[in-house]
Amino acid sequence: MDICANARHPLGMNDASTTPDVDARGLMCPLPVLKVAKVLRAAPVGAVLTIWADDPIAVIDIPHFCAEAGYALIEQLDMGAHQVYVIKRT
Repeated sequence: MDICANARHPLGMNDASTTPDVDARGLMCPLPVLKVAKVLRAAPVGAVLTIWADDPIAVIDIPHFCAEAGYALIEQLDMGAHQVYVIKRT
């Protein structure tokens, strides 16, 4: 069973690779991190992923996930209603 299946469809492809961007808005912990982990596992090394999330816990969970999994958190922005994270698969 794919617990991330209810996430919104990716909004598009980023310029750095063919990795889809992830719209995790509306998902609550732990689903944003699980969705990001699933996409990054399938991405090639060097791929850059942009994530949108509005779960207040994501500001803790996503940076922690990156540190534990060895991914590079390139940018973390607070856009008011949601956050934007840019992660590079290393």
